[in-house]
Amino acid sequence: MPFPWRYLAYADGSFFRMDNIGGHLDAYTEVDLAHMDATRQRDEAEERKQARQPCSRCASPLMLHWHGPWGTGVWMELCEACDAGRPAARAFIDWHRDPDRDTNILPKLFEDWETETMHALGWYQAAEPEAPAAPPLHSSLVPRGRG
Repeated sequence: MPFPWRYLAYADGSFFRMDNIGGHLDAYTEVDLAHMDATRQRDEAEERKQARQPCSRCASPLMLHWHGPWGTGVWMELCEACDAGRPAARAFIDWHRDPDRDTNILPKLFEDWETETMHALGWYQAAEPEAPAAPPLHSSLVPRGRG
């Protein structure tokens, strides 16, 4: 079962992702989520004024520098020059550039890009293990008069 996320996309294509365990954020509107993220918005506005972080592969400015799945220690990079040939990255770049972007497809685009990037780095998502078969019913557990 994938981890549930709630996304808040801004007009410039940046976004905020927060965990939605048990659907606790389902009742919140986009305005409520933006208010929750107000401090981060102010901090990131200052960061955007400065130069974007360079790509580790070609040194051009990155579109996105994001932490990988929890526990991996991976930092993922989205570079327009280096990642244009990868399908999920290309779709994410196109979405980011589009001024009329549909924010409803952001979760799918992000998750596809994350999966594609982690595969390129040699990480693969393990299949969920099957539940073991139940042991046979013990005869003492059968009610009296039956069996």
